[in-house]
Amino acid sequence: MNIKEMKNKLTTEQASDYNDLEKMSTVELLSNMNAEDKTVPYAIEKAIPSIEKLVDVIFEKMSNGGRLFYIGAGTSGRLGVLDASECPPTYGVADDWVIGLIAGGDSALRKAVENAEDDTTLAWKDLQKFNINEDDVLIGIAASGTTPYVIGGVKKAKENNIVTGCITCNGASPLSLEVDYPIELIVGPEFVTGSTRMKAGTAQKLALNMISTTVMIKLGRVRGNKMIDMQLSNKKLVNRGVRMIMHEINVDEATASSLLLEHKSVRNAIDAYNLMK
Repeated sequence: MNIKEMKNKLTTEQASDYNDLEKMSTVELLSNMNAEDKTVPYAIEKAIPSIEKLVDVIFEKMSNGGRLFYIGAGTSGRLGVLDASECPPTYGVADDWVIGLIAGGDSALRKAVENAEDDTTLAWKDLQKFNINEDDVLIGIAASGTTPYVIGGVKKAKENNIVTGCITCNGASPLSLEVDYPIELIVGPEFVTGSTRMKAGTAQKLALNMISTTVMIKLGRVRGNKMIDMQLSNKKLVNRGVRMIMHEINVDEATASSLLLEHKSVRNAIDAYNLMK
């Protein structure tokens, strides 16, 4: 079966369960979309065993100095870049530890780049710029599971002994069949037929949240329930850091502020105070 034939069988491409959308009132549109969105967490729940397997191998690789890569096109690519870009400020990791790549490059984050996702060789070229190797893990993100850019990337990665995973919203897709650790989030037809920025995009975002957050917790980037390594890049985050310190070591605001100013991070401030005791 070729990709064109496969697309005709994809649940993400099937007709919406709703019709005559233009005749619906505003509240009907909103309520029906919300009803569809409520089904997404159940699709995630079914996939938790698959997510667990991928998280554990990512943790193992990153514990030994490896990195995590995401590749995707369109909405899927943007979600990968978003997740990767939020790891440094949230967990204080280097910006080359989790890397998101989108077909067509950074300009594709704002505007579609014609034919970029149809190039089966482009993803590997993009990945080679970062010297991806067998210490790393690559996750391909594609709602349809048929995106040539993503399939070409994971296939070449496997040939080079790199662990591969995927996040897709169709069962037994070409992408799933190419990777070591497939995650399939079967959300069914979209409210607007084929608009995978909706339920499929939501499901992918939830899965990415779970993957990166769990890995970072396991890597020690959270203490208790707090982001003690977050970057203090604005007043809100500085104030949050002060409150964390106050709560963790039971000191007043002035002491916590002084510690944070001196040690530049919540973790360092707490550890320095505890060493002085």
